[in-house]
Amino acid sequence: MKRHAIISVMVLLAATVQAKVDLVTLPTRDTVQLTIYNSADLTLVRESRALTLREGANRLQFSWANTLIDPTSLDLLPKAQADKLDIRDLTFPPRVRNLGVWNIVSRTSGKVPVEISYLTSGLAWRAFYLGTLSVDERTMRLEGFVRVTNNSGEDYENAQTRLIVGKVHMLDEIAALAQRPHPYGSPIPMPQASGRAGGGARRDRNGARLDALRRSLGDRLEAESLADKKEIRKEGLSEYFLYTIEGTETIPSGWSKRLPSFEADDVPVVNLYKYEEERYGRSVMRFLSFKNDDAHKLGQTPIPGGQLKVFRAVDGEGGLSYAGQSAFAYIPVGEDVELSLGAVANLVVEPKLMNTRTEQFTFDDDGNVDGWDEVQDWQIEVKNTRDLPVKVEVIRNVTVSSWDLTPGRDTGLYEKVDLDSVKFRLALEARSKQMITYQLTTRHGRRAD
Repeated sequence: MKRHAIISVMVLLAATVQAKVDLVTLPTRDTVQLTIYNSADLTLVRESRALTLREGANRLQFSWANTLIDPTSLDLLPKAQADKLDIRDLTFPPRVRNLGVWNIVSRTSGKVPVEISYLTSGLAWRAFYLGTLSVDERTMRLEGFVRVTNNSGEDYENAQTRLIVGKVHMLDEIAALAQRPHPYGSPIPMPQASGRAGGGARRDRNGARLDALRRSLGDRLEAESLADKKEIRKEGLSEYFLYTIEGTETIPSGWSKRLPSFEADDVPVVNLYKYEEERYGRSVMRFLSFKNDDAHKLGQTPIPGGQLKVFRAVDGEGGLSYAGQSAFAYIPVGEDVELSLGAVANLVVEPKLMNTRTEQFTFDDDGNVDGWDEVQDWQIEVKNTRDLPVKVEVIRNVTVSSWDLTPGRDTGLYEKVDLDSVKFRLALEARSKQMITYQLTTRHGRRAD
C-alpha cells in the first residue's frame, strides 16, 4: 500500500510489555468499501480483514501517516466470535505521531474476521453524462458516469464504491480533524471538564459525534455481494440517496477514475429553439427537454447534478456531430428538465421595425399633450436552415405596462406570457422560413390610465 496504514510488526514501548503481550500480524484487506459524499469532504471506509489472534492479550497497531484519516473515528468490530473478544480500548501512545494501538483480550486463538472503519477526506466524486440523439432527434441514448478522485494519501485496491447524493452537516471538516495534534482533541475550543481522564485513550465530544455518524452509516449501508458487471444500485436513505456501483475498482491515491453509472436507450426528448433579445442577444438558443419518469425510460431514481454533452447521430454507421453541452442540478423523480445547449447558427431570427406612428392624443386644460398612443408595425423573419423540422419560440418584451398586440395573418400561435411579454410559437419544416407580423400599440401618459 502507498501508506503504511496497518503495520504488521509493532515496536513495543516497554520490555516488560513485550514479554507479556502477543503481537498481532495483520494480513492484507479482504474487502474495502468506500461511501463518498459529494456535498462534504467526507468518506466512510470499511475494511474487512482476518486477524490471527492468540488467547490472552493482543495489541494491534494502526498508523495513518501521510493520509487524511480522522483518528477519532477509528473503530474495530468483530464479525464473528464477538463473545470471545474484548476490545478494551484504542490508545494513542505519547510522543508517537500518527499511531493508535488497540488492546484486545481474546479467549480464542486463530483467525477472526474483523471490520475496521474510519472517516477520511480527500475522496470526491462528480457525475457527468453523454447523450446521443437519434438521426431525427426525437429520442436520445443517455449514458451516466461518475468520476471518483482520490487525494486521500491511501491506495484503495478492489474497492466497492458507493456514492451519496444529499447534504450532510459537519461541525468540523474531516481534513482539519485528520491534522489535529496528539492527542487529537477537537479543533474547536471546548471547556475542560473537572476530573477528566488523560492519556491516549481520551475521546473528545467531537470524536464521539463522528463515531455516532460512522455507526449510523455503517448500520444503514450493509455490505452487498459483488458482481462483475458494472451498474449502479440506487436506494433512498431518507435525507440521502445512495448509489452503489456494482463490482470493484482499484483507485490509487493521486488518481481519478471514471466509472459507469447507468444507461437508457430511446429516451423521448423535445428540441426547442428560443429567441429573446433581452436575454440571449441576437442569437437563437437551443434547448433539450425530457422528464425523469417511466414514460421517458427513466424515473427509477433521482439523477445527480452534472454536465451533459450531447451528440447527434448523422448516419446509420456511427457517425456523430456535436450538438452542445449543459450543466444541470439534481433532478428528482417525476421532474421535467430543460437544458440549454447554447447558441446555434442554423436558425436565424431577424426582427425589423417596419413603421411607427403616434395617435390618440389627449390634452390637459392648458392644451398641452398629456397622453398618446405609439403604434409600431413589426416583421420577424424566422429561417430554418436545418435538414430537420424544428419548433421555435420567439419572445417579445414590452417596456410599458399598458399595451395591446394585434397579430397578422399566418403568424402562428401566440400568447401573452405576463405583464410585459408575449410568446410566438412556430413549427418550421426543414429548410423553410416563416414571417411573424404584428402591430404593437403602447399607451403613454394619461392614455396609460
